[in-house]
Amino acid sequence: MPADHLPADPLGERLLAAAIEVFAERGYDRAGVAEIARRAGVTTGAIYSRYAGKAELLAAALEAHATDDLDALFADHQFQGRAEDVLAIAGRHLVDAHGDDEGRGTTLLAEAFVAARRDPAVAELLRDDVLERQQKLRTIIEAAKASGGISPALDTEALVTFCHALGFGFVMLGAVDVPMPAAEPWEQLIAHLLAALADPPAPVDLPADPDHP
Repeated sequence: MPADHLPADPLGERLLAAAIEVFAERGYDRAGVAEIARRAGVTTGAIYSRYAGKAELLAAALEAHATDDLDALFADHQFQGRAEDVLAIAGRHLVDAHGDDEGRGTTLLAEAFVAARRDPAVAELLRDDVLERQQKLRTIIEAAKASGGISPALDTEALVTFCHALGFGFVMLGAVDVPMPAAEPWEQLIAHLLAALADPPAPVDLPADPDHP
């Protein structure tokens, strides 16, 4: 059933909002189901009736909080013919995460990676999510190869890994407040990468240097 036709679930929304808040504030290890229930105005039984445990609740919180750019690209009627936008998507918003919502999402994902090191349940849920996104990326990259946006000579798995490493790397940098590059030079870099990936490689117009006419 399409998301916009799903029945309203006020209780589920309250649970996830409380979970996002507590996980972001306290981290996965120190976040308690009882505190999440208290902030949602429910009993712990209401949580366990929906989720097997804290790991599953973290996964649901991540899914609810994430803006899935890959899904948005699939839904775009202009997808065919510009599938090479996968790299632009990999770089989009990564240098402009100033809002509370985006910052909280970064914190949640960073917490999930830390928790995965110690909790096999979190590791499995996070791995399943990554594998699902990798499959979406493969589909987009193969379509881009067919349209000429990405050279068929380039390895799909290498590009999938690069895109994920790029995104997750920014999550880790954001978690420790490392300064990000300005949007304009970052977009220029992405443009260079896109041009280099094309078949054949495309020229990139650089701004004129006033010191070297």
